Amino acid sequence: MSRARQAIGLDLSCGKCIRSGCLVKLPVVLNCRESISNDLLDGHMAGRPIGLIGVLSWVFLVSSFAAPAPAGAVDAGEIAARLAAAYPDFVARPVGNMLEFKDGTSMKIDDGLGEKPFTSWLAQPDLKDMFRFQYPAGATPSPPAVDFDPGRARNEEFFIKIYGDCRQPGFEKTLASVAWLPKKTHQRILISSKNGVADHLRRVSDELDSLPGSLDVFLIPSAGGFVCRAVAGTTQRSGHAFGIAVDIATKRSDYWRWAKGGPSNRPDYRNSIPKQIVEIFEKHGFIWGGRWYHYDTMHFEYRPELIRAEK
Repeated sequence: MSRARQAIGLDLSCGKCIRSGCLVKLPVVLNCRESISNDLLDGHMAGRPIGLIGVLSWVFLVSSFAAPAPAGAVDAGEIAARLAAAYPDFVARPVGNMLEFKDGTSMKIDDGLGEKPFTSWLAQPDLKDMFRFQYPAGATPSPPAVDFDPGRARNEEFFIKIYGDCRQPGFEKTLASVAWLPKKTHQRILISSKNGVADHLRRVSDELDSLPGSLDVFLIPSAGGFVCRAVAGTTQRSGHAFGIAVDIATKRSDYWRWAKGGPSNRPDYRNSIPKQIVEIFEKHGFIWGGRWYHYDTMHFEYRPELIRAEK
């Protein structure tokens, strides 16, 4: 099966739900196939070989659907080093293909399944898969390549290990209430107190609070932080379920499921979030959903292991 065909299949995406008056993410799995002619993919049109113009069109079409190549190999040692630097209270060292934690437990870095199709990469990532794409911290926002979603894949076992399971009693004790832009609002956001997440969000809030009032429309009110939600029909959780994600104001935000277009109903990239806001979040270890092909421009998630090398 060609890479173009692999790229056309089940897609894991995010839906939206209303909770307590705020818009929060409820990821769902949708069975949706892009409408591309099998004849065209096989190199024929209406039973006839494609001419030069057809070949060029076919090459353009296939290249637009092929998943972007990984941005260089990241070996087990580098993965362990990034995770240890980002989460020093939990991660100890690599031992061969295993990541060892400070409590003596360990987990595989590479599950041995090789480069996964996009949907498998998203639904069942190993630790190595989380580093498949290089997060472009500091770059000017622009339309990402097809399926370029750095940071969207999360190994659930790892994140439960370092943040806890929101479905278990006592998880709420790991959360902190952070004042959001306290000079301008009285809103508070629930976020994890582990791994310095709450402290970093406070710093983000303080810097955002000092921005010109003209930018308040992008930030106030925040659409919230922690919410214990699973991907519909699965046990996979979003970053919000670990208390590591925050959504800014929805009024000027864009989301790929709201703006699909084109002949194959693919996401039509849209963004109005100023780079100045994005840079403040990234400075403090938060990645931005506006850098994803399946974009979610209100979404920021604490993932310092992905942008540490880019600072």
